[in-house]
Formats: sequence, C-alpha cells, structure tokens
Amino acid sequence: MKRIIICCLLASIFSNCEKKTELISTIEIKNTLNIDREFETVEIDISEITQEKVADLIVLDEENTQLTSQIVDTDLDGINDVILFQPSIKANATKTYTLSISDKKQDSVINYCYSRFVPERTDDYTWENNRVAFRTFGPVAQKMVEDGVKGGTLSSGIDAWLKRVEYPIINTWYKRNDVKKGAYHKDHGEGLDNFHVGVSRGIGGTAVKVDTSYYFSKNFTSYKTITTGPLRTSFVLTYATWSANGKQIDETKHISLDYGQNLTRFEIDVKGTETISSGITLHNKKGVTNQNDANFWVSHWEALDDSEVGTGIVTTKTYFSDSEKYVTSKKDESNHFLHLNVVDGKVIFYSGFGWKKSKQFSSKEDWENYLTDYSKKINTPLLVTTNSF
Repeated sequence: MKRIIICCLLASIFSNCEKKTELISTIEIKNTLNIDREFETVEIDISEITQEKVADLIVLDEENTQLTSQIVDTDLDGINDVILFQPSIKANATKTYTLSISDKKQDSVINYCYSRFVPERTDDYTWENNRVAFRTFGPVAQKMVEDGVKGGTLSSGIDAWLKRVEYPIINTWYKRNDVKKGAYHKDHGEGLDNFHVGVSRGIGGTAVKVDTSYYFSKNFTSYKTITTGPLRTSFVLTYATWSANGKQIDETKHISLDYGQNLTRFEIDVKGTETISSGITLHNKKGVTNQNDANFWVSHWEALDDSEVGTGIVTTKTYFSDSEKYVTSKKDESNHFLHLNVVDGKVIFYSGFGWKKSKQFSSKEDWENYLTDYSKKINTPLLVTTNSF
C-alpha cells in the first residue's frame, strides 16, 4: 500500500512539467489513539540538507496538497534544523506525507504564532497564537518596584491575555496602550487583559516547595527569541539564581506555543532541586479546582467579570509527582500546584487557559475534557517514521 501511494504521488508530481520537484523523503505518521488528532506539530530533521535547498522545502500530503510548514533554526547557529507541519489524522489511522524540494512556493501565510520583547511597556515578553496570549515580566519592571518607582511589576508569574479573535493582537494592544495607558484592560471587541497575576504563579509560573512553604524566582533577566511563524513561536527566558529557603535554584525556561493550542509548552532546565512545582492562581478562592492524577493535570474554573475562564497544567507520566491546592492568607499566594519530578536536569509541562467568551469552551466540563484529551496526546505521541529516497 505504501509503494502504491508513493508511486501515485510521483506520477502526480512529475506530470506537471512547469514545476521542478526533488523528493527528499516520505514521512509516515501513525495515530495509535482512538481519537482524531489535529493541531499537533511534527518536527522533521533537515540539518543534513544543504542550506541553499532548505528555503524550497515543502510538505505534501497523499493528495499532493501542500501543507503549511515552518523552518526553524532551533539553536540560532545559522543552520536550519527542523521543518514543522501539522498533520490531520483520524483515530487509529496512518498517513504518509512527502518532504520535497520544489520551486512551488508556499501560499502567503499569517504568522499567528508570534512573540517579542516589549521595551515600550517596560520590558514584558509576550506571546500568542490564534487562540490565546500570554506575557511575563523582565528586569526593568522588577527594579522599578525595588526602587519604589511607580508602574513596575515584580513577578515571575505567567499572565493571560484573553483574546477572542484568531488574528494577532499583541502589537495592536500595545499600540493602544501607548496612546492611552491601560487601554488593553478594556475589551474593544478582541478581548482584554483582566487576569490578575501579582506575585501568584498566574498560569504556569514555577516554585519550589520546602517543608510547607513555596519559594519562587523574581523576574526573568534575559530573553532570546528563537522563531515566530504560522505554526510555532518559541523563545528562551533566563532567571538569576534564587533561593528556596537556602537551596540555590537555577532555571532556564524554553517556551513554545503552537497553532491551534490553548496550552504553552514549558521545558525548563533546573538545578538545585529534585522537584519543582507549576501553579495556577486561585484569585479570590471562589473558583472550582480539580485534579486528575490519572491524566496528570490540575485545573481551576472561575467567574471573571462578565464571563468565566478555565486554567490548567498538564504533564506526562515521566514528570508527574503529585498535586496540591495551596490556600494561604498571603495576598496572591494561593495556587493550585502540579508537582513535577526533575529528570536529567529538566521538567516539561503545558499550561494555559480557555475563556468562555472566546466561544472555545462552554463549561468547566468542556475545559476539563480538553485537558484529558491533551494529556492522552502528549503521553501517546504520534509515531513518525521517515524514509529517505
């Protein structure tokens, strides 16, 4: 069956004399779950392909339709390492794709997955895709607080920007804020920033538990943008060494957000502790929390102004340790934590939100079903096999 598919594809490609195509490899992708899968990004190594050919790489499906793809230099060494694309595969099915070099250019695409450093708003780092947006805070904002200067922010928590449009909003919202301070706190038809973080963990900020107390870092100290594009944005945030009741903690966060997802992926290099925790804020403690140890997630659902929002963290079996609802009288320090094992110096987890007003999720149950399906997918990844010509 594979040979027939490939032969038919070859015939279709070479029958068009106006386009020159060089086949590089076939990519077989198998879905072993009993659920349909889409918006999952596949990475194919292209580091051995000569760089002058990389710009002309395309991905074709079994019907010879070109898929949206994105080429990434993951370590910024000047050599493109991977090509990204998102297959759509039915439950318990296998599909074959083709990686080719062609003079057929990719149609114009929108860079839905976008991130940048924002010096005009002190020094935020902000990221988004077609469904959600986030931000966190840098060293200038921290120093302003420490120096008693108005307008600073001292927090390593992750803030949520509740967008309800697919198109990018980061630059528009900051421009509005330049004209009128605080403009993005009002919904102009695209959403707004009404999610309070303070010193809480927001949605996915990290902490280290010692005895019965939690300790966490200050703001990030530097950043490095890796990529933006139609399918993924990724970047790196570094933090100054911080103390967890005498334990010296080092962490570097490799963060990415893919098209079609509500959860940001965090891969964190960690030194100084065998466990680390990721938390979601409980705000006024009136929301409903839940945890599903079998599927390695925690969640929180609450009323927010004239709507409702669900937040959550998911990980894989490898990193899952435990969960805890931590309630305290200290302002903004009540969080629902997912405890993570540090394995070979790192942890990986996914955190994010769903805003009812965006019409992506209609209820707490809808949101929690999303977290369970997400867990099944990351714990049973698509099986990818490449065969070079």
